[in-house]
Amino acid sequence: MSLPEIALITTGGTIAARPLPSGEVVVADSGEELLASVPELGGIARVRLVELFNIDSSLMTPPQMLEIARRVRALDRDENLAGFVVAHGTDTMEESAYLVDLLYAGEKPVVFTGAQRNASERDFDGPRNLLDAARVATSPAARNLGAVIAMAGRIDAARDATKVHTTALEAFSSLDRGKLGEIFDGTVRIFRSRPRPANLASLDDIEPNVALVKLAAGTDGTFLRAARESGAAGIVLEALGLGNANPDVVREVERCTASNVPVLVVSRIPLGGVAPVYGAGHDLAKAGALFGGNLSGQKARILLMAALAAHRNGGTPLNELLAPHLRI
Repeated sequence: MSLPEIALITTGGTIAARPLPSGEVVVADSGEELLASVPELGGIARVRLVELFNIDSSLMTPPQMLEIARRVRALDRDENLAGFVVAHGTDTMEESAYLVDLLYAGEKPVVFTGAQRNASERDFDGPRNLLDAARVATSPAARNLGAVIAMAGRIDAARDATKVHTTALEAFSSLDRGKLGEIFDGTVRIFRSRPRPANLASLDDIEPNVALVKLAAGTDGTFLRAARESGAAGIVLEALGLGNANPDVVREVERCTASNVPVLVVSRIPLGGVAPVYGAGHDLAKAGALFGGNLSGQKARILLMAALAAHRNGGTPLNELLAPHLRI
């Protein structure tokens, strides 16, 4: 029996990086060089190489993330492909993976992976992660899970995964959600299913001009006002605690909503969600703010980009577009 075929979409990142003589680490390897560095991959799957970008993921933009999603959807029409592996830098991997997850309703696994060590280091983790990602992409158990991140032997849902360490090999966690599965001794184990709202899956565009503002003690409305006045189409507000803010921030949220600039409130706290429980939260709700459940600021920004585009294209109220993604 022939091996399954996967598409390997390369975008750069540390997995394709090497140091210059100066010591600076830069993205250097092409997709072909990356593939050639892991000959064991040929024992898992036949690989169709798709070289999309070759950049540090700190330079990744929302339009480029959208291009990854478009490429996955286009390739998904090929019945010969069993799944997808996206080689990506870890800085913005969770955002790219989440956007693909929102815009892709197919059954085939879309597995993001990368590396914390560059290709010149003795403990380079790229080959192991790439092999594990290919195992997930070809596993029947991983179908219908949407986009996931597979690194350091663990599998995390794109919606839940967040980078929790700058240098450790186990860079990603789903925090209180728990990992979706694992790759152990070459075997893919999936522990649970996950809901996949598909109301944004037909989108072919996003609204990239969404700002992210984080509150700290004493922060006033200056940054919200700057975002509004600079033409932001929407704003994600990382508020305090359960979703609280001081009166100056509340007044600026009122001005934003009056100017048709929606404000989506999340918490700066990594665990738990937001709700208008205290007076400050109720004030934000009265000012017209929407509440973003347990999403992180960076994930809420990606969701708002997609929802704003859907609202603009179809007229569905923004809160209705957001709701299915906030209840899970």
